[in-house]
Amino acid sequence: MKQFKSYLAPQFEQYICYRQQLGYETQNFRSHLLMFDRYLVEQQMEQDSFTPAFFLQLRKRLPWQPSTINRVFYALRVFFQYLVRQEDFQENPLKDVPPLKEWNFLPFVFSPKQIDQLLSAVCKKIRKTQTHYLNDSGVYLVILLLARCGLRISEPLKLLINHYRPGENTLYIERTKFKKDRLIPIPQSVVVELDNYLQLRKALLPGDQNPYLLVGQKQKGLSTYQVYKAFHRAVKDIGLEGSKKTIANTTFGSPTAHSLRHSFAINTLKRIREQGKSPQNALPTLATYMGHSKYKHTLTYLKVLDANQRQGLVRFVTSKGTL
Repeated sequence: MKQFKSYLAPQFEQYICYRQQLGYETQNFRSHLLMFDRYLVEQQMEQDSFTPAFFLQLRKRLPWQPSTINRVFYALRVFFQYLVRQEDFQENPLKDVPPLKEWNFLPFVFSPKQIDQLLSAVCKKIRKTQTHYLNDSGVYLVILLLARCGLRISEPLKLLINHYRPGENTLYIERTKFKKDRLIPIPQSVVVELDNYLQLRKALLPGDQNPYLLVGQKQKGLSTYQVYKAFHRAVKDIGLEGSKKTIANTTFGSPTAHSLRHSFAINTLKRIREQGKSPQNALPTLATYMGHSKYKHTLTYLKVLDANQRQGLVRFVTSKGTL
């Protein structure tokens, strides 16, 4: 783990410990503070002569999108607020530094037909040798769960055998991104695939003690690298390759594994609308199913749904959101 080196190093470590004691995430905060720590060393700062101009100069040097820079400055702002409470500072030096105006982000959305094509392409690449068949089938199931259940990629990779409840057709998702557990129903088609996989696993690995639902090697689960590799190969096979593009203040996302989660939510709301029902009324249930920590994250999907085409910028240049 990288260590802080500036004159604020003791305060940085104290603050990280403070966040850990409160049960908050520290990895991202630590990386943001490490960046600031390096800048202090580079600028040979040895006293707390911070001004808004100092931070504006730092902000100008950061080569990232406004949303990323705002997250960095949020971390710095709460750090200095902590120092104010500790009476190390009289006032927060970032209180007069406003956030940057963020760009709008429009994620790539797979149509239901494209999702079927993608899953078919992944399935075709499953190697039939005994050495690889179970591993490749597990990778396929991870992508299937992203597409059919809207999971985050970390969630199927962390599933244990007892998290799958075949009698109930449910999955127990434990310790998610926002430290929330949830129990979700899964489609019958996914249940069939999981049951077939477990029967195959039992036949190929007698006496297996691997605790993970989808097994890798050496009593471990599958890796994100394996999933990303299979996903991007399938995207290329079906002709959907494309890079992220920015037009004006709107960024159009490229196809990623996380796009399957966005697509699940948007296509679900679209089906509800096509049935003559209100997508707005379905948002609380969808938010719970997807494990969103804040209702506003699910609400953002309505903005994507309201765009008739992916290139339709009108509704997005005046609104923003984080999915």
